[in-house]
Amino acid sequence: MTKKISIIIIGLLIGVYCGKILFTYITESKDKKNNIAAIISPLSSNQKQAIGFLPYWLLSSADKNYAKYLTTLTYFGLTIGPDGKIIQMTSPTESEPGWYSLKSGKVNSFLENAKKNKMQLSLLVFSSDQKTIDELISNPQINARNLIEEVTPVMQEYGFTDLNLDIESVVLASDSARKNFSSFVKIVKQFVDEKKLGTLTIDASPTVLVKNYLIDLNEIKNSVDQIVLMTYDYHYFNSYVTGPVAPLNGVETDSEFDTEVAIKVALNTIDRKKIILGIPLYGYEWESLGDTPRSAVLPGSGVAASNRRVEEFLANCSSCSAKLDLTAQESYLIYEDQQTSTYHQIFYPDNNSTVKKIQLADKDELGGIAVWALGYEGDTILEPLEKYR
Repeated sequence: MTKKISIIIIGLLIGVYCGKILFTYITESKDKKNNIAAIISPLSSNQKQAIGFLPYWLLSSADKNYAKYLTTLTYFGLTIGPDGKIIQMTSPTESEPGWYSLKSGKVNSFLENAKKNKMQLSLLVFSSDQKTIDELISNPQINARNLIEEVTPVMQEYGFTDLNLDIESVVLASDSARKNFSSFVKIVKQFVDEKKLGTLTIDASPTVLVKNYLIDLNEIKNSVDQIVLMTYDYHYFNSYVTGPVAPLNGVETDSEFDTEVAIKVALNTIDRKKIILGIPLYGYEWESLGDTPRSAVLPGSGVAASNRRVEEFLANCSSCSAKLDLTAQESYLIYEDQQTSTYHQIFYPDNNSTVKKIQLADKDELGGIAVWALGYEGDTILEPLEKYR
């Protein structure tokens, strides 16, 4: 009898063990087949988000092991047309570059490395053409459905588990346009949930918090999982005076708006865990007549200045040295152009800027940080993110 019981117990243990192996095999096989990372809702996880935007035009410059710094890789991206469908061709003989870079395999190494390191993948769809945007939101139901029908197979094929809406309108919008856009976002979210595609993220400039632009964050805050506040371009290439691209502080002294105030305004209405602080990896360079910050800019002289380019410039210029704008917590350098008797001024973010933005995000208990854009970074600006996640 004892021998019989022992045989039964051993059989049960073997059965449990074999069942565990079979379950593991099926699960792993399914994961390998789908090649999709587990979907993590930002609000259901205590993990801080560290998002990196990877534009198709910077693929050759994006040369870091980003898994050290990021939790999510966002591919920028696919352009959508006025009907919500993905634009694949810009002419009968020319592919749309974002679509081509994805479908030709140029992005594959980045996507595969992200999956290998258990990073989330986000697919960004984009439009900045005002006429296209007006038509897109004129029929929210149909065009939202078109968008989802177009992106669903793409997301499933490549393993994207987040859809990022980057609809950039920089003009004041009518009440009806704002309502239509909010309806469009809500319908997209419904379809994302129905098809179990993952999460929905939207990008927005902080100016939408204080001006009646197209995006009404108060109206759509419950329809998205994350909101990337693009807290940069406070000064840009067409600015009339030189100055920081993403000042930490400065309202009422040096700036009309700054990063800390933008977050404070956002927190009045938006769940702090949904807010992702967008920070730049680039600045701007201008020619100016004066040799002090916030000098008048020579029209048409502004150009982007990546953190990498500035680092390389400083390394090869023995007479150049950067200074720190203590209010903005952003570095700058000024040097004279001997040929034109004008000055060049460059304001740009660096390692210190990243540290200060992380401290702000931690102080306000935000959902995370997002950097624009991978490929612009030098040797040290991303390092603070390694300990942030």
